[in-house]
Amino acid sequence: MDRSTSVTRSNWTEVHSRILQLEQEGLVTRTFRRLDPGRQEAILNAILDEAAEKGPTLLNVKQVAKRAGVSVGSLYNYFGSRDGLLAFAVELCARLASDTLDSFRPYLLALPLREALAMYLTGGVEWSRIQMGLIRFFARAAYQGDPTLGDRVVHPIATTLLGLVRDMLAQAAARGEIRADVDLEATARIVHVLMNVVGDSQLLPYLNDYYQVYGESISPERAEDAFLELIVRGIATGT
Repeated sequence: MDRSTSVTRSNWTEVHSRILQLEQEGLVTRTFRRLDPGRQEAILNAILDEAAEKGPTLLNVKQVAKRAGVSVGSLYNYFGSRDGLLAFAVELCARLASDTLDSFRPYLLALPLREALAMYLTGGVEWSRIQMGLIRFFARAAYQGDPTLGDRVVHPIATTLLGLVRDMLAQAAARGEIRADVDLEATARIVHVLMNVVGDSQLLPYLNDYYQVYGESISPERAEDAFLELIVRGIATGT
């Protein structure tokens, strides 16, 4: 399997703990949890790839089985049904994304605002490049407005992202880095949106075709530096 499109096995301890939790909630069977991590990874990425390409409503169990190199019967044994298969993937992806964001939180909140925003942006892009199976799945839900995934994937992850930006700004304000007249809630939402534009344009070329963040003369580093200058100088004390 191409590593650029897979959910990485480098954090499989966290993945396995979430699979155990989902087993306890009845979303996957013990048989799946006992599979080799490589086989689990192949099945999960097959679900994500199929859903990202065709949408969850058109997800085909036979095609998932073919992508994963397993039998259709095995998939039904692991998940019970087509809807159960999708529900497992949705819940696992949402929880893994939230786990990753929570792990970044203490480091980001301790940094000066510019450094925190830079780490949030570049670290998020780097992590997303490793997790492209998950990112393509999330992008299908977020940018194509798939109603099946909006409440179950997009809203909880977006809420966590916005909350992290809000907390970074609040910590910076408490340290005296932000002017007292800045509307922190409104600013957090704008920064959240711009972060998505700058970061997602690197990951999804079709978005950059529209946003035009990067180009032959504008590297990611140059665009990111300009973005950070715009934000920090716009709200910092003494500006």
